[in-house]
Amino acid sequence: MSDITRIDTGARMSQAVIHNGTIWLAGQVGAPGKSVTEQTKAVLAEIDALLAKCGSDKSRILQAVIWLASMDDFAEMNAVWDGWVSAGNAPARATGEARLATPDYKVEIIITAAQGAA
Repeated sequence: MSDITRIDTGARMSQAVIHNGTIWLAGQVGAPGKSVTEQTKAVLAEIDALLAKCGSDKSRILQAVIWLASMDDFAEMNAVWDGWVSAGNAPARATGEARLATPDYKVEIIITAAQGAA
């Protein structure tokens, strides 16, 4: 049986869980009320930090699930994403529209990645 490692665990959830070399990140959101650009930048910075805590980096992302409060923000979010994603290492990705935890959140990103660094 493999060990399960939980990172930044609270009463309700962990920010990251590692099992058998695979990392699952909780959905990450930016500062409420900020623009889609600002929230996306904050989310991606948090993803970078969490992956580093887990012994990985963005070049090892396997899948990204992105939820937008409005698909009208798709291009604005992608402008930030495209500048961040590791060249040649684009993950499998899905983007959809959903009502997020509060109306102040505009983007939430969920990541699955492999451990290890490029």
